[in-house]
Amino acid sequence: MKRFTVRRSRIHGRGVFALRSIKAGELLLEYKGKVITWRTAVRAHRRNGLAGHTFYFGLSNGNVIDGSNGGNSARWLNHACEPTCVAVESKNRIFIEVVRDIAPGEELFIDYGLEVARKTAELEKREYACRCGHSGCRGTMLASI
Repeated sequence: MKRFTVRRSRIHGRGVFALRSIKAGELLLEYKGKVITWRTAVRAHRRNGLAGHTFYFGLSNGNVIDGSNGGNSARWLNHACEPTCVAVESKNRIFIEVVRDIAPGEELFIDYGLEVARKTAELEKREYACRCGHSGCRGTMLASI
């Protein structure tokens, strides 16, 4: 039985939603896409990207998974400061694991924890603003410092 679907999100664009109950600790799916170098990702984003928006997922070996090229539903996971899922890296692959029990219809989130080259605080705030609405929202999709 299918566990999730992609549909319009109140947070941003599309989102991933549970179709049935999902237990904490379950691996939901793998983040898929073409594996590229960080340098290639930066060049491609400068040419084609939108400010504050990518489907890139960084790996600990310095490479990046480009979810816009051969990606799957995982690329539609939205950010929240109090996430329902975490990314787990294993052998240069990323898996999405649920961290608490999820009810049918609930949107699934990860904390993007983005790291970017330093810009002005105002530009960062505008480009990487968080819209999660949680009481503990830090106001940004950037990593906590």
